[in-house]
Amino acid sequence: MSIMKPTAVRNVIIFLLGFLGVGALFGGGVLIISPSGGLIGMPVSMLTPSGFDNFLIPGILLFTVLGVFPIFLIYALIKKTASPLAEHLNLFKDMSWQWSFLIYQAFALIIWIQIEMELLHAVHWLHTFYMFYAVVMLLVALLPQTRDLYKKTVNQNVKGSSPDLNP
Repeated sequence: MSIMKPTAVRNVIIFLLGFLGVGALFGGGVLIISPSGGLIGMPVSMLTPSGFDNFLIPGILLFTVLGVFPIFLIYALIKKTASPLAEHLNLFKDMSWQWSFLIYQAFALIIWIQIEMELLHAVHWLHTFYMFYAVVMLLVALLPQTRDLYKKTVNQNVKGSSPDLNP
Protein backbone atom coordinates (compact mmCIF):
# COMPACT_ATOMS: atom_id res chain seq x y z
CA MET A 1 0.00 0.00 0.00
CA SER A 2 1.41 3.34 -1.07
CA ILE A 3 1.56 6.25 1.37
CA MET A 4 1.65 8.89 -1.37
CA LYS A 5 -0.38 8.86 -4.56
CA PRO A 6 1.59 9.14 -7.82
CA THR A 7 0.24 12.64 -8.50
CA ALA A 8 1.33 13.75 -5.01
CA VAL A 9 4.84 12.41 -5.62
CA ARG A 10 5.03 14.23 -8.95
CA ASN A 11 3.76 17.44 -7.31
CA VAL A 12 6.47 17.22 -4.63
CA ILE A 13 9.11 16.78 -7.32
CA ILE A 14 7.74 19.74 -9.28
CA PHE A 15 7.74 21.87 -6.12
CA LEU A 16 11.33 20.90 -5.27
CA LEU A 17 12.53 21.67 -8.80
CA GLY A 18 10.47 24.87 -8.96
CA PHE A 19 11.83 26.25 -5.69
CA LEU A 20 15.39 25.49 -6.77
CA GLY A 21 14.89 26.84 -10.29
CA VAL A 22 13.17 30.09 -9.35
CA GLY A 23 15.71 30.82 -6.62
CA ALA A 24 18.63 30.17 -8.96
CA LEU A 25 17.08 32.20 -11.79
CA PHE A 26 16.71 35.11 -9.39
CA GLY A 27 20.14 34.73 -7.77
CA GLY A 28 21.97 34.07 -11.01
CA GLY A 29 20.06 36.82 -12.80
CA VAL A 30 21.01 39.36 -10.13
CA LEU A 31 24.67 38.32 -10.35
CA ILE A 32 24.57 38.63 -14.16
CA ILE A 33 22.95 42.08 -13.97
CA SER A 34 25.29 43.21 -11.19
CA PRO A 35 28.55 41.24 -11.41
CA SER A 36 29.91 43.33 -8.54
CA GLY A 37 27.44 41.61 -6.21
CA GLY A 38 26.27 45.01 -5.00
CA LEU A 39 22.56 44.33 -5.60
CA ILE A 40 22.53 41.52 -3.08
CA GLY A 41 25.22 42.77 -0.74
CA MET A 42 27.94 40.33 -1.71
CA PRO A 43 31.31 42.07 -1.95
CA VAL A 44 33.61 41.02 -4.78
CA SER A 45 36.31 40.58 -2.13
CA MET A 46 34.66 37.32 -1.08
CA LEU A 47 35.71 35.91 -4.47
CA THR A 48 39.41 36.55 -3.83
CA PRO A 49 40.20 32.93 -2.90
CA SER A 50 38.28 31.65 -5.95
CA GLY A 51 40.22 33.41 -8.70
CA PHE A 52 37.11 35.10 -10.14
CA ASP A 53 37.25 38.89 -10.56
CA ASN A 54 33.47 39.28 -10.34
CA PHE A 55 30.25 37.27 -10.10
CA LEU A 56 29.45 37.14 -13.84
CA ILE A 57 30.64 33.58 -14.58
CA PRO A 58 29.25 32.13 -11.32
CA GLY A 59 26.01 33.99 -12.04
CA ILE A 60 25.72 32.54 -15.54
CA LEU A 61 26.41 29.03 -14.22
CA LEU A 62 23.91 29.43 -11.39
CA PHE A 63 21.28 30.83 -13.76
CA THR A 64 21.64 28.01 -16.30
CA VAL A 65 22.56 24.86 -14.35
CA LEU A 66 20.42 25.40 -11.26
CA GLY A 67 17.84 27.80 -12.73
CA VAL A 68 16.98 27.09 -16.36
CA PHE A 69 17.56 23.35 -16.22
CA PRO A 70 15.14 22.58 -13.32
CA ILE A 71 12.45 24.71 -15.01
CA PHE A 72 13.02 22.78 -18.26
CA LEU A 73 12.76 19.53 -16.28
CA ILE A 74 9.43 20.62 -14.77
CA TYR A 75 8.15 21.24 -18.29
CA ALA A 76 9.39 17.81 -19.40
CA LEU A 77 7.72 16.14 -16.42
CA ILE A 78 4.39 17.85 -17.06
CA LYS A 79 4.36 17.46 -20.85
CA LYS A 80 5.91 13.96 -20.73
CA THR A 81 8.24 14.87 -23.54
CA ALA A 82 10.35 12.34 -25.36
CA SER A 83 13.93 13.32 -26.08
CA PRO A 84 16.39 11.10 -27.97
CA LEU A 85 19.32 13.22 -26.71
CA ALA A 86 18.17 13.05 -23.08
CA GLU A 87 17.50 9.33 -23.48
CA HIS A 88 21.04 8.90 -24.81
CA LEU A 89 22.37 10.61 -21.66
CA ASN A 90 20.13 8.51 -19.41
CA LEU A 91 22.37 6.24 -17.34
CA PHE A 92 19.39 4.42 -15.83
CA LYS A 93 17.90 2.69 -18.88
CA ASP A 94 15.03 1.12 -16.93
CA MET A 95 13.86 4.58 -15.80
CA SER A 96 12.51 7.54 -17.76
CA TRP A 97 15.04 10.17 -18.67
CA GLN A 98 13.11 12.72 -16.58
CA TRP A 99 13.70 10.65 -13.43
CA SER A 100 17.39 10.26 -14.28
CA PHE A 101 17.74 13.98 -14.83
CA LEU A 102 16.11 14.62 -11.43
CA ILE A 103 18.95 12.57 -9.94
CA TYR A 104 21.48 14.49 -12.06
CA GLN A 105 19.98 17.79 -10.89
CA ALA A 106 20.32 16.83 -7.23
CA PHE A 107 23.96 15.90 -7.78
CA ALA A 108 24.55 19.13 -9.73
CA LEU A 109 23.31 21.03 -6.66
CA ILE A 110 25.60 19.04 -4.35
CA ILE A 111 28.57 19.65 -6.64
CA TRP A 112 27.71 23.36 -6.94
CA ILE A 113 27.58 23.78 -3.16
CA GLN A 114 30.80 21.81 -2.63
CA ILE A 115 32.69 23.86 -5.22
CA GLU A 116 31.26 27.10 -3.88
CA MET A 117 32.35 26.30 -0.31
CA GLU A 118 35.81 25.28 -1.52
CA LEU A 119 36.32 28.36 -3.71
CA LEU A 120 35.06 30.77 -1.06
CA HIS A 121 36.77 28.99 1.83
CA ALA A 122 33.58 29.53 3.80
CA VAL A 123 30.36 27.85 4.84
CA HIS A 124 27.16 29.88 5.06
CA TRP A 125 23.86 28.60 6.45
CA LEU A 126 22.50 28.58 2.88
CA HIS A 127 25.16 26.03 1.91
CA THR A 128 23.85 23.71 4.61
CA PHE A 129 20.24 24.36 3.61
CA TYR A 130 20.85 23.58 -0.07
CA MET A 131 22.97 20.53 0.71
CA PHE A 132 20.07 19.11 2.73
CA TYR A 133 17.72 20.23 -0.04
CA ALA A 134 19.69 18.14 -2.56
CA VAL A 135 19.53 15.15 -0.22
CA VAL A 136 15.73 15.59 0.04
CA MET A 137 15.54 15.67 -3.77
CA LEU A 138 17.47 12.41 -3.92
CA LEU A 139 15.38 10.77 -1.22
CA VAL A 140 12.12 11.73 -2.93
CA ALA A 141 13.46 10.47 -6.27
CA LEU A 142 14.44 7.16 -4.67
CA LEU A 143 11.09 6.55 -3.00
CA PRO A 144 9.50 3.34 -4.30
CA GLN A 145 6.42 5.35 -5.37
CA THR A 146 8.59 7.70 -7.41
CA ARG A 147 10.55 4.89 -9.00
CA ASP A 148 7.30 3.08 -9.87
CA LEU A 149 5.90 6.28 -11.38
CA TYR A 150 8.91 6.79 -13.66
CA LYS A 151 9.88 3.19 -14.41
CA LYS A 152 9.79 2.32 -18.09
CA THR A 153 7.69 -0.52 -19.37
CA VAL A 154 8.99 -3.02 -21.92
CA ASN A 155 7.26 -1.09 -24.76
CA GLN A 156 8.79 2.18 -23.66
CA ASN A 157 12.27 0.67 -23.64
CA VAL A 158 11.72 -0.48 -27.22
CA LYS A 159 10.12 2.71 -28.49
CA GLY A 160 12.28 5.10 -26.43
CA SER A 161 9.20 7.07 -25.46
CA SER A 162 8.49 8.67 -22.12
CA PRO A 163 6.27 6.88 -19.61
CA ASP A 164 2.69 7.84 -18.99
CA LEU A 165 2.97 9.85 -15.80
CA ASN A 166 -0.76 10.20 -15.27
CA PRO A 167 -2.02 7.59 -12.82
